[in-house]
Amino acid sequence: VNIGLPREVKDNEFRVGLVPAGVHALSKDGHQVLIESNAGEGSGFSDEEYQAAGG
Repeated sequence: VNIGLPREVKDNEFRVGLVPAGVHALSKDGHQVLIESNAGEGSGFSDEEYQAAGG
């Protein structure tokens, strides 16, 4: 299954729909996770963390 993680666009919204640990779990189960650049920025997660997790 392909899963997409977009960056939040609402003002004052800093949550992210999936943390790097979740990306790792999904990737490990064979899913492809596509992550928009800076999707986790507001929650303190870098693109590099998502890439290392398998995204």
